[in-house]
Amino acid sequence: MTIDGLKIKWLANYKTAPEQLKKMAEVKGVISAFNVNIDAVIKITGKTIEKIINDESLDQKQILEDGKKSINSKEDAIRGIVHCFTNGIAEEWLIPNKEMFFWLNENIGYDKMQMGGQGGIVANAMAVCGVDKVYVHCASLPKDQAKLFLDLPNLVTVDEKGNLEQASQIERKSDLPLIHWIIEFNAGDTLTVDGKIFTCPKANRFIATYDPLNFQLHIDDVFAKKMALNEIENDYIILSGYQILANTLEDGTPGISRVDASKKIIEKWCDTSRKPILHLEVASTQDKTIRKYLLDNIAKNIDSVGFNERELIDILEVIDAHELARHCDEKTNSTNLFKGMLRIFSYLNCSRMQLHMFGLYVTLQKSGFKISAEQNRNGMQLAAVVAAAKAGTGSINTSDVLLWAKDREVSERGLSELQNLADLVTGLYGENNLVEDGIFTNGEIDIIAVPTIIIDKPLTLVGMGDTISSISLVGAQ
Repeated sequence: MTIDGLKIKWLANYKTAPEQLKKMAEVKGVISAFNVNIDAVIKITGKTIEKIINDESLDQKQILEDGKKSINSKEDAIRGIVHCFTNGIAEEWLIPNKEMFFWLNENIGYDKMQMGGQGGIVANAMAVCGVDKVYVHCASLPKDQAKLFLDLPNLVTVDEKGNLEQASQIERKSDLPLIHWIIEFNAGDTLTVDGKIFTCPKANRFIATYDPLNFQLHIDDVFAKKMALNEIENDYIILSGYQILANTLEDGTPGISRVDASKKIIEKWCDTSRKPILHLEVASTQDKTIRKYLLDNIAKNIDSVGFNERELIDILEVIDAHELARHCDEKTNSTNLFKGMLRIFSYLNCSRMQLHMFGLYVTLQKSGFKISAEQNRNGMQLAAVVAAAKAGTGSINTSDVLLWAKDREVSERGLSELQNLADLVTGLYGENNLVEDGIFTNGEIDIIAVPTIIIDKPLTLVGMGDTISSISLVGAQ
């Protein structure tokens, strides 16, 4: 079939999206845990940095020195910005004390606040898509955090008294904002420090993070107990937030102990007659000890795992598949990545996993899983439509924009990757019709692959993977 013919075929496949969206209202409950924070975004210029340096009489030689990548002083904060500005790179440094948090808040500020953390992004997506009740875990919920939740009655969490209330209406006054400053700068901008002129070679950002609770995977005890009650109908539990754990926390506690603590809580949430589907969004887990422990102690014991290309490669590195990881890194295409999926599938022995790569989503699952191959495909198509709406309009804060992209053609990039995947599957398992209908099954495994809609000039890509994974799963009704 020609490319044009395949586009027409997939346009017909995608016609299920509106009906799939309606079906999401049949989902009684989703728990989204654990990480929620505030992303405070600001565009900063070289002149602004210079003004702060001069106004605060900062030590300019210290700002240009190498040092520990954490913010313990005013000079450290500006040193991090200058380091990323002058090199055109992105880095994230932690703020370990409240004093520097308050100083940044006063001297850097922000242009806008947006929802940060996979838990918060997923909760907003589930709520706007119409899930009957979305329960979101918040380690901290001051007013600035609460107002980033969509103003929807189906999106709830616990208030100061321990009652379940609409998340956007709660203000836990004693809670401190958990802020990730995203400080952006433009290529070509100049900056003078200690008499030296620097030109920013590439537009990028510096992230300064004050998030003492999420960095130790703090779990609100009241919320945890509430979710264990039989009255909570949790059809799905979507887990995230482990990726920011370190092997050793600031207080000396082993990071893996926080994984263990969460596992005990999750077991209580699952001890109901409903038997919810458990999904882990892997995210970019930098600490290799945590990454491996997370795979062995969470991912091996749940239903579903989601990751992107980079995260797949990261997983391969800690399950001793170094050569395959290198191939995927050097040639990041559907065939190499699918080989990686097969290796991870064998290692984890979980029921379902999903890769979201540029242009193509791929789900690999055991045949007989409670979500059929066709349901998976329909959920993935809905996710592709909603993700395209988010990229094209800048947000999915209201239900009227969710199907904005429903009549757009799938990308040629996606179709090309799908064809290559289909050829590989033919060699491994035999003839298939993946290119036209996206489904292959042999009674042991199901392979579902969907070419996606690509927006040429996206207005946002923040939280895209979380949106895709959660809607692909929960939208597969």
